[in-house]
Amino acid sequence: MNNEALQNLISSWHPDLTFTEEGSQFLNISVQPEQLHNLMKQLKTNSDTHFDYLFCLTGVDWESALGVVYHLESTTHRHAVVVKVQTEDRENPTFDTVSDIWATAEFHEREVFDFFGIKFNNHPNLKRLFLTEDWDGYPLRKDYVDEINMVVK
Repeated sequence: MNNEALQNLISSWHPDLTFTEEGSQFLNISVQPEQLHNLMKQLKTNSDTHFDYLFCLTGVDWESALGVVYHLESTTHRHAVVVKVQTEDRENPTFDTVSDIWATAEFHEREVFDFFGIKFNNHPNLKRLFLTEDWDGYPLRKDYVDEINMVVK
Protein backbone atom coordinates (compact mmCIF):
# COMPACT_ATOMS: atom_id res chain seq x y z
CA MET A 1 0.00 0.00 0.00
CA ASN A 2 1.44 3.40 -0.91
CA ASN A 3 1.50 6.38 1.46
CA GLU A 4 -1.62 7.95 0.00
CA ALA A 5 -3.64 4.75 0.41
CA LEU A 6 -2.29 4.31 3.96
CA GLN A 7 -3.27 7.87 4.83
CA ASN A 8 -6.78 7.41 3.44
CA LEU A 9 -7.31 4.19 5.40
CA ILE A 10 -5.81 5.40 8.68
CA SER A 11 -7.61 8.76 8.56
CA SER A 12 -10.91 6.87 8.24
CA TRP A 13 -10.21 5.39 11.68
CA HIS A 14 -9.15 8.68 13.29
CA PRO A 15 -10.10 11.75 11.24
CA ASP A 16 -8.26 14.15 13.57
CA LEU A 17 -4.76 12.79 12.89
CA THR A 18 -2.17 14.96 11.15
CA PHE A 19 -0.23 13.51 8.20
CA THR A 20 2.97 14.70 6.54
CA GLU A 21 5.64 13.14 4.35
CA GLU A 22 8.32 15.72 5.21
CA GLY A 23 10.33 14.82 2.14
CA SER A 24 10.94 11.28 3.37
CA GLN A 25 9.82 7.89 2.18
CA PHE A 26 7.72 7.46 5.32
CA LEU A 27 4.22 8.71 5.93
CA ASN A 28 4.38 10.64 9.24
CA ILE A 29 1.36 10.47 11.53
CA SER A 30 0.94 12.82 14.50
CA VAL A 31 -1.47 11.55 17.14
CA GLN A 32 -2.81 12.99 20.38
CA PRO A 33 -1.62 11.13 23.52
CA GLU A 34 -5.11 9.91 24.42
CA GLN A 35 -5.47 8.22 21.00
CA LEU A 36 -1.98 6.70 20.84
CA HIS A 37 -2.64 3.19 22.16
CA ASN A 38 -5.83 2.72 20.17
CA LEU A 39 -4.17 3.85 16.94
CA MET A 40 -1.12 1.65 17.48
CA LYS A 41 -3.29 -1.40 18.20
CA GLN A 42 -5.24 -0.78 14.99
CA LEU A 43 -2.06 -0.32 12.96
CA LYS A 44 -0.83 -3.73 14.10
CA THR A 45 -4.05 -5.75 14.03
CA ASN A 46 -5.77 -4.41 10.92
CA SER A 47 -5.16 -6.89 8.09
CA ASP A 48 -4.65 -4.08 5.55
CA THR A 49 -1.87 -2.42 7.55
CA HIS A 50 -0.44 -5.23 9.72
CA PHE A 51 2.44 -3.22 11.18
CA ASP A 52 4.00 -6.17 12.97
CA TYR A 53 7.50 -4.71 13.37
CA LEU A 54 8.37 -1.79 15.65
CA PHE A 55 11.91 -1.14 14.47
CA CYS A 56 12.62 2.11 16.29
CA LEU A 57 11.19 3.96 19.29
CA THR A 58 12.92 7.24 20.14
CA GLY A 59 12.43 9.96 22.72
CA VAL A 60 12.63 13.54 21.46
CA ASP A 61 12.96 16.92 23.17
CA TRP A 62 11.52 19.57 20.84
CA GLU A 63 12.17 22.19 23.58
CA SER A 64 8.50 23.23 23.68
CA ALA A 65 7.38 19.60 24.01
CA LEU A 66 8.63 16.12 24.83
CA GLY A 67 7.62 13.22 22.66
CA VAL A 68 8.16 9.78 21.24
CA VAL A 69 8.66 8.78 17.61
CA TYR A 70 7.77 5.24 16.54
CA HIS A 71 8.93 3.68 13.24
CA LEU A 72 6.69 0.80 12.16
CA GLU A 73 6.92 -1.63 9.28
CA SER A 74 4.72 -4.37 7.93
CA THR A 75 6.86 -7.37 7.06
CA THR A 76 3.87 -8.76 5.17
CA HIS A 77 2.89 -5.72 3.08
CA ARG A 78 6.35 -4.06 3.01
CA HIS A 79 5.12 -0.59 3.91
CA ALA A 80 6.23 1.67 6.77
CA VAL A 81 5.02 4.67 8.76
CA VAL A 82 6.31 6.99 11.45
CA VAL A 83 4.00 7.82 14.38
CA LYS A 84 4.72 10.86 16.54
CA VAL A 85 3.18 11.79 19.87
CA GLN A 86 4.06 14.73 22.08
CA THR A 87 3.10 16.61 25.21
CA GLU A 88 3.91 20.10 26.43
CA ASP A 89 3.85 18.80 30.03
CA ARG A 90 7.56 18.72 30.81
CA GLU A 91 6.93 18.13 34.52
CA ASN A 92 5.00 14.88 34.06
CA PRO A 93 5.28 13.68 30.45
CA THR A 94 3.21 10.52 30.14
CA PHE A 95 2.01 8.29 27.30
CA ASP A 96 0.47 4.84 27.18
CA THR A 97 2.86 1.95 26.72
CA VAL A 98 2.86 0.00 23.47
CA SER A 99 4.83 -2.89 25.01
CA ASP A 100 1.62 -4.93 25.12
CA ILE A 101 1.43 -4.54 21.32
CA TRP A 102 5.13 -4.95 20.46
CA ALA A 103 7.22 -6.67 23.14
CA THR A 104 10.39 -4.95 21.94
CA ALA A 105 8.95 -1.62 23.13
CA GLU A 106 9.48 -2.64 26.75
CA PHE A 107 13.22 -1.90 26.69
CA HIS A 108 12.95 1.05 24.30
CA GLU A 109 10.42 2.71 26.62
CA ARG A 110 12.71 2.10 29.59
CA GLU A 111 15.52 3.84 27.70
CA VAL A 112 13.27 6.82 26.89
CA PHE A 113 12.19 6.98 30.55
CA ASP A 114 15.82 6.83 31.66
CA PHE A 115 17.12 9.61 29.41
CA PHE A 116 14.04 11.85 28.93
CA GLY A 117 11.87 11.17 32.00
CA ILE A 118 8.84 10.23 29.88
CA LYS A 119 6.61 7.79 31.76
CA PHE A 120 4.60 5.04 30.08
CA ASN A 121 1.25 4.08 31.60
CA ASN A 122 0.80 0.33 32.18
CA HIS A 123 4.45 -0.47 31.44
CA PRO A 124 5.30 -3.82 33.12
CA ASN A 125 8.68 -2.74 34.54
CA LEU A 126 9.33 0.99 34.15
CA LYS A 127 12.64 1.74 35.80
CA ARG A 128 16.00 3.12 34.77
CA LEU A 129 17.85 0.97 32.27
CA PHE A 130 21.31 2.54 31.96
CA LEU A 131 21.63 5.13 34.71
CA THR A 132 21.65 4.48 38.45
CA GLU A 133 18.41 4.84 40.39
CA ASP A 134 19.80 7.87 42.23
CA TRP A 135 20.77 9.73 39.02
CA ASP A 136 19.45 13.28 39.10
CA GLY A 137 17.71 14.45 35.94
CA TYR A 138 17.36 13.27 32.38
CA PRO A 139 20.55 13.75 30.32
CA LEU A 140 19.02 13.84 26.83
CA ARG A 141 16.70 16.72 27.62
CA LYS A 142 17.89 19.98 26.11
CA ASP A 143 17.59 21.76 29.46
CA TYR A 144 19.74 19.20 31.31
CA VAL A 145 22.81 20.62 33.02
CA ASP A 146 25.68 18.62 34.51
CA GLU A 147 28.45 20.98 35.58
CA ILE A 148 30.95 18.13 36.05
CA ASN A 149 30.47 16.09 32.89
CA MET A 150 29.26 18.68 30.37
CA VAL A 151 31.47 19.34 27.37
CA VAL A 152 31.26 23.03 26.45
CA LYS A 153 32.95 24.66 23.48
